[in-house]
Amino acid sequence: MTELLTPTLAHIVEAFHQMFPPQLAEGWDAAGLVLGRADRPVDRIGFAVDATVATAQEAAREQAGLLITHHPLLLKGASFLPATDYKGEIVHTLIEAGCGLLGAHTNVDSAPHGTNEAFMDCLGITDRQILADEKNALISGTERRVGIGRVGNLPEPLTLAQLAEKIAVFLPATAGGLRIAGHPETSVQKVALCTGAGDSLFAQARDSGADVYITADLRHHPASEAREQALLNGGKPALIDCSHYASEWLWMEETARLLSDALAQRGFAISTYVSTLNTDPWDFTVSTGYTPGSASTAG
Repeated sequence: MTELLTPTLAHIVEAFHQMFPPQLAEGWDAAGLVLGRADRPVDRIGFAVDATVATAQEAAREQAGLLITHHPLLLKGASFLPATDYKGEIVHTLIEAGCGLLGAHTNVDSAPHGTNEAFMDCLGITDRQILADEKNALISGTERRVGIGRVGNLPEPLTLAQLAEKIAVFLPATAGGLRIAGHPETSVQKVALCTGAGDSLFAQARDSGADVYITADLRHHPASEAREQALLNGGKPALIDCSHYASEWLWMEETARLLSDALAQRGFAISTYVSTLNTDPWDFTVSTGYTPGSASTAG
């Protein structure tokens, strides 16, 4: 039996980018290797949604040689990175621990086995199609259809409330939970989805004929306009608004397995971990109770 070797950082990045080519990333994005020496041996890889001080410290404790995060640390760039700055602290923590950093953002959103596919797997969605920007790309040596968002069918119709409850079971816990626009008893089967912030795709979700659109980070005005449009279409698509972090956490477990398998086929062995640190920015919520118009004004 052939003994598996320890890969270098370059071997890992090459294998990862065959599954999630950086060329799939949006033009404004920053996907790719941020930190690390290409020839450094790496035997442990961590996965996290965000590069934060906490996930960097966790990578150091785990003795990881590479941390793969979904959200880029330096998306908007930086002129200085002293340790007194939080981004500088992240960079210094990783470098001092001998840990590289790889950002995998919209290329992961677009590709098979990425964030959107992982969410749809949890719902058992069939007949999947690309929601927007569909194109062909070479993924692990095979030409595949890629693009932003997905649309497909639940195995059987559910009420909007049942679907929301199903989603609540598999998403990681966050303070905000889920916000839903639509009648709880509305029957839904065709689902449009865009993990992360997806309010730029309301038109595509509507044109797809979806009964419900699942996304994150919905802002007041786009969501309000989408709801008004839905009223002209029998109330559809209803909206389910998730935590941005939670909607994009799901892809990492399967990706860790796929990357391990891809490296094993090349003769390399690694160990992995998936961070369960909650990097959603909100800690708790307080329900408000005042209903406008319910109180009289003394005078």
